[in-house]
Amino acid sequence: MADDAITFYWRPGCGFCMALERKLSKYDIPLDKHNIWDGPSAADFVRSHANGNETVPTVAVGGVVMVNPSPTQVLTAMQQETPGLIPEGVEVPQPGAVGRVINKLLGN
Repeated sequence: MADDAITFYWRPGCGFCMALERKLSKYDIPLDKHNIWDGPSAADFVRSHANGNETVPTVAVGGVVMVNPSPTQVLTAMQQETPGLIPEGVEVPQPGAVGRVINKLLGN
């Protein structure tokens, strides 16, 4: 994993990947992108975190790996794991009511 970017696993034609990349790019979040169809080790990494599936986008932020995360989840993980990678002026969105309930249930 790169120290100056979050690691972003994707594949061509993935609408979820394109949407997340577009939203993170809006915040100028540095991405170290890995196409799982071009690299067996990238596909292996994703499968090891997605119950054997090649579910993308999969994002690694420090020691946290998220499968198909929202931009808010990525920014929240960055705030805890790699705060220096969040560009100045970017505010981490707070979860809505449903997100707060889920976080409470998960003990976060």
